[in-house]
Amino acid sequence: MQPTETPPDGHAEVRIVAASPEAARRVAEALRQCFAANEQRSYPADGMGGTRLQLTVDTTRPAEPARSWLETSRSSEDDRRRK
Repeated sequence: MQPTETPPDGHAEVRIVAASPEAARRVAEALRQCFAANEQRSYPADGMGGTRLQLTVDTTRPAEPARSWLETSRSSEDDRRRK
């Protein structure tokens, strides 16, 4: 595995490993429906046809349904800190 640079604040580097390119693309598409993301990069995962797909998501620009989930989780986190 190659070392990677830390993504900028508010971003997350996501690596998807799947048996087929189509399965990896479906997961990437689901992430894109929730967060702004850059163009995915795909690589062979192994010698047996697996796929490794990488993309960077921008968590500062969430779309639905992630926006409502993030707002709920932030409220819960704030409540825990107050206790």
